[in-house]
Amino acid sequence: MGRINKFAGFVFAFLSIAVGLYPILYFFTTENFGLLYPKADHLSANFFWSIAFYGHLIFHGLALLVGWSLFPKKMRDEHPKILHNLRKIYVGSALVGGISNIGIGLLLNLGWSTSIGFVLLGLVWLYTTKSAYTAFGKKDLNLYNGMIIYSIAACFAAVTLRLWLPILQLVFGDFLMAYKIVAWLCWVPNLIFAHLWVRRKGIVLG
Repeated sequence: MGRINKFAGFVFAFLSIAVGLYPILYFFTTENFGLLYPKADHLSANFFWSIAFYGHLIFHGLALLVGWSLFPKKMRDEHPKILHNLRKIYVGSALVGGISNIGIGLLLNLGWSTSIGFVLLGLVWLYTTKSAYTAFGKKDLNLYNGMIIYSIAACFAAVTLRLWLPILQLVFGDFLMAYKIVAWLCWVPNLIFAHLWVRRKGIVLG
């Protein structure tokens, strides 16, 4: 069981870092690619869309880069000051990233279900992150431990979206249908997994 947990932790960290660094590619090319490629030209030229999109890229990426490091026991035991700084970076990045997610959802023109999916993701990420931060400030570590798991699960949607989207496109042969589904599939199962994890750890919220 210990080896399985270590392997799962390694995969979680690897995917978080890989997708966290992925946004750098957008700043070294003049061509639309990745998630920008299928967007309509008028949306790509929209000032508010650009703010939301690149805010999402930068801060969601940063949240992924540091978020995984909040869990290893070695970090908590041996580097508490570093962990404290990483926690602050994560919270700040998650708050901006969550707001950006909401902006993207509101500005998307890929159907109301897609927009609602991303707006709800942003709201869930904001709520769980703020709750975790508030609980930590009040030294309610039980509530903090639970809410930070939910927050990271919402943050990890950036990873699961990129895993699910090509599979859905292959299955349906249509980007729009795939994107409508992935707008929910990228985060709802994550929260279900987080709920099961919280219950397994015996954390009681509320």
